[in-house]
Amino acid sequence: MIVEIDKGSGFCFGVVNAINKAEEELENGETLYCLGDIVHNSHEVERLNSKGLKIINHEEFAELRNAKVLLRAHGEPPETYQLARKNNITIIDATCPVVLQLQKKIKKVYDEMHKEGVQILIFGKTGHAEVNGLVGQTDANAIVIESIKDLDKVDFNKDITLFSQTTKAIDHFMDIVSEINDRISDDAQFHYYDTICRQVANRMPNIRVFAANHDVILFVSGKKSSNGKALYDECLKVNKNSFLISDETEILPEFFRGAQSVGICGATSTPKWLMEKVEDSVRENI
Repeated sequence: MIVEIDKGSGFCFGVVNAINKAEEELENGETLYCLGDIVHNSHEVERLNSKGLKIINHEEFAELRNAKVLLRAHGEPPETYQLARKNNITIIDATCPVVLQLQKKIKKVYDEMHKEGVQILIFGKTGHAEVNGLVGQTDANAIVIESIKDLDKVDFNKDITLFSQTTKAIDHFMDIVSEINDRISDDAQFHYYDTICRQVANRMPNIRVFAANHDVILFVSGKKSSNGKALYDECLKVNKNSFLISDETEILPEFFRGAQSVGICGATSTPKWLMEKVEDSVRENI
């Protein structure tokens, strides 16, 4: 049986940076809080929790005083920084540079154009941490578009500027662009910015090739990861013997009937060490 881990799977740069910053701070022995799960993978969260990282939500953050808080790669809206200054909270900012650049771009466009009635659209998942941070740059005036049907919320007689959550699929983004071009009034202007992270976007075509080259695919991902769901769906499109698991305990013998090769891959939030544990379990039990 051939067993292979996808070399392109695992943490993206932004997640690696956030985890490195957390571990650096924890080595100093001080109490460190993280606003939300540092990554959408319970096993990695538990590993860092064992080192002393304390996960808090926004309600708990508002009650903190004189503390040190890490902001994860997804980024945060301006209100989070304002509250930190008010409550004497030291921020360890691990916002992904790609996300940070996008936040600044959206704020610049909003500051320059919102008085002219330009509608700012963000293609992304409603309630996602990154999207919350992006919408926050517009005083919550941006319209979040999850799919083409959400475009019914838009006034096509007014100017439109479109951005995208960094982890969305390029082809889905271009579908939105095409639909807006078809529906916008001749008297209105439409501008769009492809703000999708290529490190993440390129995983879509790469993982399709990887999945097609194996008899069985074990896709390792946390259940909260939207990126994981999207990548797993890509695996399923080319290989019906693709199985979504959170760790090695969910592997079943029937996955491997008649198989000669097993591919192991994961989301941008899946640690390499977890995929290696899955690999070890496969080798030991088949």
